[in-house]
Amino acid sequence: MIYLESPQTDPYFNLSLEQFVFDNLDRKENYFMLWQNDNAVIIGKNQNTIEEINAAFVKEKNIKVVRRLSGGGAVYHDMGNLNFTFVMDAVESNKLDLSFFCRPIAKALKDFGIDAQISGRNDITIDGKKFSGNAQYLKEGRVMHHGTIMFNSNLENVEQSLNVSKDKIASKGVRSIRSAVTNVGYYLKSPISLKEFKDKLVQSVFEGQNFTRYHFTQKDIDAVNKLRDERYGQWDWNYGKSPAYSIVKKRRVEGCGSVEICMQVDEGIISYMKFYGDFFGLKDADDLSKLFVGRKNNAESYEKILSSINVGDYFNNLTKSALMDILAQ
Repeated sequence: MIYLESPQTDPYFNLSLEQFVFDNLDRKENYFMLWQNDNAVIIGKNQNTIEEINAAFVKEKNIKVVRRLSGGGAVYHDMGNLNFTFVMDAVESNKLDLSFFCRPIAKALKDFGIDAQISGRNDITIDGKKFSGNAQYLKEGRVMHHGTIMFNSNLENVEQSLNVSKDKIASKGVRSIRSAVTNVGYYLKSPISLKEFKDKLVQSVFEGQNFTRYHFTQKDIDAVNKLRDERYGQWDWNYGKSPAYSIVKKRRVEGCGSVEICMQVDEGIISYMKFYGDFFGLKDADDLSKLFVGRKNNAESYEKILSSINVGDYFNNLTKSALMDILAQ
């Protein structure tokens, strides 16, 4: 496995860098990358940005908002947070397995004397409190798994920058996001700096073995900056232009996450549909929504559209009947 370290803390650059590593570096190799972002909210691929952020606070604090390639929920990054990314061949190209990549991080924390547990769909916790959220992107047999490690993040900013929906709070059984998250630094027996923590984390992940460090060339940096300018730095990508919609159907499904369906219906015909949520999927939910446009807005039409569709490809751990229930509500 090859080790990489981002040369920048610009969130637009770093999300571009992840995609560059995934798309362009030698597919015969496996990669582990550590990186940090200045204040940012990172939005899941399928999320409605406006509903996930506290826009006034984000603007006041000059917090960048960037959409990533993977599904899942919004997370807050600052310089007290360390991000990690694995890029390698998928164990199973038709299955999302987030725990496989969480285990090395949980094991590394045990080396620090911290009892870290893999919890729920995509979290790593200490004493039931989340310090690491994880997400995954699969394409052509390769997987990009990335996650956060809150070391000494500003928990007040975490709370203020993210608008957490009431159903998510209720489903986790907590009163607020502040009581649900924590920092790794609180649990270390002896205080260390984030840099010391990072260096020891690398040794733990590589189990003390020698590893190859990748050095980005100027050509690499130019390609990343091009991707930054053309995608991750663009308002259309991070917020998205959506026409007005008149129907919203939303539900949180255990094991899947939140699924929100926004629809515009004209004279009984669906003219627009968009899926939002913190769900994961092997396939792009936008492709599924296009199949509904131009079709009748009724159960019979939904059934016909979904008859040859594996719903679980678009919404991990969601059944066809469960999606039908949401559409019919």
